[in-house]
Amino acid sequence: MKTRVYELAKELNMETKELLDKLQELNLPPMTHLSGVDEETANMIRDLFIEEDKIAVKEKPKKKIHKIKEESETIDKKASDKKANKANKGAKTEANKPELKKETKQEAKHEDKKDSADNKNKNKHKNKEEKYINKGNKEENQSNKKNKKNKNKQNKNNVEKAQEVKEEKVEAKKSKDEVVYITDPIVVKDLAEKLGVGVNQLITKLIMLGLMLNQNQSIDFDTASLMADEFGVKVELEVPQSEEEALELDFEDSEDTLVTRPPVVTVMGHVDHGKTSLLDAIRQTKVQAGEAGGITQRIGAYSINVKGKKIVFLDTPGHEAFTQMRARGAQITDISVIVVAADDGIMPQTKEAISHSKAAGVPIIVAINKIDRPEANIERIYQELADNDLLPEKWGGSTITVEVSAKKRINIDELLEMIILVAEMEDIKANPNRRAMGTVIEAQLDKGQGPTATVLVQKGTLKKGDYVVSGTSCGKIRLMVDDNGKGIMKATPSTPVKIMGLSEVPEAGEFFYAVESEKKARAIAEMRKEKQREEMITATQKVSLDNLFDRIKEGELKDLIVIIKADNKGSIEAIASSLTKLSNEEVKVSVIHSGVGGISESDVMLASASNAIIIGFNVRPNNGAMDLANAESIEVKTYRVIYDIIDDIKNAVKGMLKPKTKETVLGRATVRATFRLPNGQSIAGIYVDNGKITRNSSIRLLRDDVVIHDGGISSLKRFKDDAKEVATGYEAGLGLENYNDIKEGDEMEAYIIEEVKA
Repeated sequence: MKTRVYELAKELNMETKELLDKLQELNLPPMTHLSGVDEETANMIRDLFIEEDKIAVKEKPKKKIHKIKEESETIDKKASDKKANKANKGAKTEANKPELKKETKQEAKHEDKKDSADNKNKNKHKNKEEKYINKGNKEENQSNKKNKKNKNKQNKNNVEKAQEVKEEKVEAKKSKDEVVYITDPIVVKDLAEKLGVGVNQLITKLIMLGLMLNQNQSIDFDTASLMADEFGVKVELEVPQSEEEALELDFEDSEDTLVTRPPVVTVMGHVDHGKTSLLDAIRQTKVQAGEAGGITQRIGAYSINVKGKKIVFLDTPGHEAFTQMRARGAQITDISVIVVAADDGIMPQTKEAISHSKAAGVPIIVAINKIDRPEANIERIYQELADNDLLPEKWGGSTITVEVSAKKRINIDELLEMIILVAEMEDIKANPNRRAMGTVIEAQLDKGQGPTATVLVQKGTLKKGDYVVSGTSCGKIRLMVDDNGKGIMKATPSTPVKIMGLSEVPEAGEFFYAVESEKKARAIAEMRKEKQREEMITATQKVSLDNLFDRIKEGELKDLIVIIKADNKGSIEAIASSLTKLSNEEVKVSVIHSGVGGISESDVMLASASNAIIIGFNVRPNNGAMDLANAESIEVKTYRVIYDIIDDIKNAVKGMLKPKTKETVLGRATVRATFRLPNGQSIAGIYVDNGKITRNSSIRLLRDDVVIHDGGISSLKRFKDDAKEVATGYEAGLGLENYNDIKEGDEMEAYIIEEVKA
């Protein structure tokens, strides 16, 4: 409820004009006597003028009495002893009353005696003075009677407020000699408490700085330091206790609780040097055949048994784009196996892998692959290893090297034996009898299973039914699957598992913790969300839209602004990290937004506002997003292999080259039914939503805006007749080349690739 300015002035015993002048001095918006003031600002103004009110209440009666005393002396300088005695007698009878009233009554009696003397002397001057005095006394008595209760209450309130002000000053004085530790950011109310000052005092100082904040908003450390200086208090940034320690999520295990656990091995190396093929040889599977472009697109975790002993492998993609993923792998690994092709030698990504392994302090085993090739040069590899501070054992050093061929399965067993030997020397242990904690290796949103996460248990035992929290995600584990796809009930240290039951998709690389109850898991997740919101609010106060767009052009610098959407978070990290590295002196590449899932209308609106391009990896825009992108002239590019993204953007950054080919989307259709032909082929009964489907176009099969197949059309028919094209609003039967996994509700996008003339 708002208070009018004239009401506030009346309450403070001030002239309205005087109050308006004071408000103007405080840099408040222009006001009139009828303007409304909110309760918080009104309280601030009351506190600001509290000392003036206190002085006015206490000093006003005294001044009046003093004036009466002086005038009384001019009326009769020769007061008799009798009058004085009577005054003293009156004072004794009123001794138990407040001093203010005692003085008033004494003076009143004194004036009465003087009045009688003046009447006898019939002095005109004295009569005038008497009338003046009587009038003053009468007004004073009436005022005292009328405002007796109000003044008592006001005096009491003023005493209490004065006491509070005094305590605040004492507290502030104490703080001057001490160092107060504060967080960054800090809420205004908390800062006032730390500084030992009133919240309204602090808000007033902030208003004078031009910051219109309330007590629940946050300020950064620099602003807080400035406020502390205003109050003469020294502040320093508080180093917060780690969240794990504060919430008792993790702790050091005692030596007697530790038992030997399987080693976690990370396979690293340059692209196409044979890392995945080596893992294929170890697992005797064909993992690589399922990867787009024959390149590993995300981290995989696999466990194998060698002579009764378990080894866990992390397959980190080898391209430079996956620096962050590879670094994460090195942080959770026990042993690094660095693959070097015997016919190619050590490459930049190989050096990077060596650096990550050394930084993580993990032992390195070098697997020299492709020794079956005629151009293999083992001695050259040894020399290059020595140049990179990895002196091979065969040259008298300590680096274990194994010459292998993944393709012909040469020396694979020897490599595994070396891994087990190094693991025994490292004495790798963990405590299985505690609540589990570990790292999220990969996470994604599955249509049938919801948010899923592949995690590596590092401590404790993770059980089905446990309550877990990871970042802002939490939940109860409904299902736990091992690397072979089998459901399991528990996972011990060094076991990679896929878990289901989380509230949202966690961040890849985030720690996860098992907690005792769902209540605690939710509380931790909510606390982290609130912390994120506070950080966003603080960031919003620092950066406005005006200064954000002022920074886009630094001199003559061009800005290539990118929005990334992909099917999982690991791919987003890789793409974003790689694209930002493409910046040069002329062009700056900035990723302003990224997310998991299809390209939506909100992504296009953000791109339009930011003048950005949208890059989709294994995802497509929905109908609404595509229409909006066309209307706003926003460029939307989709890819299935990360190298293509990097190459295209690299060309654009270097010379803003025009592409040689152009993709044109012809139309989009929805699968309403599926049929099976005698030869086993699946036919989709489609309805064309917009555009057209032509016989010679390519088709992307989309499920939840994620590309699950991309290929040609094997058949297109209407009423058993072949059709060259099907227009909007018509139905048809469509078969895909070499693909049968079509379901109702899927969407098909028809497109053609056209050459662009120079």
